[in-house]
Amino acid sequence: MDTSKKKLSLLSFFAITASMVMTVYEYPTFATSKMNLVFYLLVGGFLWFIPVALCSAEMATVKGWEKGGLYTWVSKTLGRKWGFAAIFFQWFQITVGFITMIYFIVGALSYALNWPALNTNVWLKLIATLVIFWLITISQFGGTKNTAKIAKVGFFVGIVATGIILFILGIVYIAQGNPVKVSFGSGAWIPDFTKINTLVVFVSFILAYAGVESSASHVKDMDNPGKNYPKAILILVVATILLDTLGGATVAATIPQNQLSLDTGVIQAYSYLIHHFGGGEWLVRLIAVVICLGVIAEIAAWVVGPSTAMLEAAENGLLPKQMAKVNQHNVPINIVLVQGIIVSIWAVVLTLGGGGANLSFFVAMALTVCIYLVAYVLLFLSYIKLVKEKDDLTRTYHIPGGKNVKIGVAMVGLLVSIFSFFISFFPPSDIGSGKGGTYLAILIISWLIIVVIPFIIYKYVGEKASDKK
Repeated sequence: MDTSKKKLSLLSFFAITASMVMTVYEYPTFATSKMNLVFYLLVGGFLWFIPVALCSAEMATVKGWEKGGLYTWVSKTLGRKWGFAAIFFQWFQITVGFITMIYFIVGALSYALNWPALNTNVWLKLIATLVIFWLITISQFGGTKNTAKIAKVGFFVGIVATGIILFILGIVYIAQGNPVKVSFGSGAWIPDFTKINTLVVFVSFILAYAGVESSASHVKDMDNPGKNYPKAILILVVATILLDTLGGATVAATIPQNQLSLDTGVIQAYSYLIHHFGGGEWLVRLIAVVICLGVIAEIAAWVVGPSTAMLEAAENGLLPKQMAKVNQHNVPINIVLVQGIIVSIWAVVLTLGGGGANLSFFVAMALTVCIYLVAYVLLFLSYIKLVKEKDDLTRTYHIPGGKNVKIGVAMVGLLVSIFSFFISFFPPSDIGSGKGGTYLAILIISWLIIVVIPFIIYKYVGEKASDKK
């Protein structure tokens, strides 16, 4: 079989990976921390994002580990049971994440089409959410080439171009001496660490970087992966920290905190700046549609990434054999369909439960965080074991500096992951007074239930597969 057609260039792979990590619509969330956002993004980038990226880059280029991503890395070091758990957690968390991404698309389209009911009528919002998700999912049945096409257009037009435009408008606005909504004084950059909310906020910035390891399942499709994979990851680290910092700072400087919307705040910023410079409303609506392309690219990349890694587990007998079925483009069709059904259920629960503004939504998001961080703990433990016990395995990329530096990098990422996990259980202020106990009880019980699911599946499916061997 000729595999040359499916080889991904450095640019294509970078676009897929960047689409899974970088998003313009997160700028308002960063902006709520005012200029503290620079501190959070830099510290989170250096203490967590870079360790995840470097450890992933090395493990993805180990000879024989090119397929399966996180599942393969953990399985080869900690055992198949833990490998299956890691990829299950990575796969499960995005089923909720899809909903929040599509909510932004629906909100932006509602603005662009001047159709408020699309975002305020729960039934219209639910239908729009389901239609958008399934259209994107079906587009991915064509394989990696379709993902790469969508990622290129979405990332460079919907994320890079719109981010640069926003930053340029913000710079010109400030340079003209117009009033800014935040202080740039010496005391504005460092958070107040005496407040517990400071730690809770830090977790949200850590998770803004999550997902860099998910594209590793596409390494097998790359052209010269040993050279291009680590290069793409290192470029991404720099670009993400830079664009997120500049974008968040621009929104913070132009939109007052008491008027900032987390859902449509980035559209608010464009609207304010474009109107300030004499632009028409049509231009704001056009920008809203273009930003949607970036979010569509993110969803498209996530639809296939973790599912492709789950395929490796299915092929090893850790899921029912029907889950190992692929179509002519090597897409794990049944896994993607099961994922779609779960996402659809989440859409119904969250949308009809209050459009994402109630207790159940915040619990679901916190649950996503806690589950994903367990996968990252397993990632770092796997890397440490690789360095300590399997350092003789051939790979085309090494974290520079020797064994002690490698373990040090992984330990920093591991400790930050564990810290973030425990902080995630602190109730957010947005849920309202008197609801903290209910929030915590639901979160803990839900987490305990979900965290045992992969081990139950492994016991009744995986162990039987091992016995047959």
